[in-house]
Amino acid sequence: MLKKSPILVCAVCGVFMITQYFITAEPVTDLYRSVLDWMQIIFVCALLVGIINVILRQVRMASRPGRERIYPFITLFGIALMVILGFGWGIARGSPFLWVFDNLQAPMQSTVFSLLAFYVASAAYRGFRARRAESIILVLAALIILLGRVPIGEIVSPHVPSVVGWVLAVPAVAAKRAILIGIGLGMTATAIKVIAGMERAYLGGR
Repeated sequence: MLKKSPILVCAVCGVFMITQYFITAEPVTDLYRSVLDWMQIIFVCALLVGIINVILRQVRMASRPGRERIYPFITLFGIALMVILGFGWGIARGSPFLWVFDNLQAPMQSTVFSLLAFYVASAAYRGFRARRAESIILVLAALIILLGRVPIGEIVSPHVPSVVGWVLAVPAVAAKRAILIGIGLGMTATAIKVIAGMERAYLGGR
């Protein structure tokens, strides 16, 4: 019974989340709003579990010998500092919590995000090797887009911006729609498998 209960709960919730899009009766919509309220509670509980997991993991890493022990201490110090600032002075505009977030957290996020540009450049270098016909088409499309996005494109030819607009409006949108259709079909198949109890990976099984 303990093994079947999570599957039954998941199936009922899945069927309810699907049918609420097709049934507009007021009792169903009211029940759906109440479920959304419960989802917020579950989100907070899951966030708390995640924070506890991060703290325990950092404590275990800090107990290991090595030069990298300083990083778990920095993480734990940051968590404690933000909790103290949030509960002590609030999170309103001008508070120390928001100052730390705007002047430390946001710049660090921008720094990490900027590092992704090197990985993108590396992936583009590997993908743009013109070894096959598909790679040649990809290289030509990329060059056309790059020329159309810089002022030199209009100097080369006044038709470059219009060609870029056509590429972005027709072939790119067609490929995007095909990808979205594939993603939708995959999500639908996975949802059906979860509701039917065929997919049990979320229970820790295979």
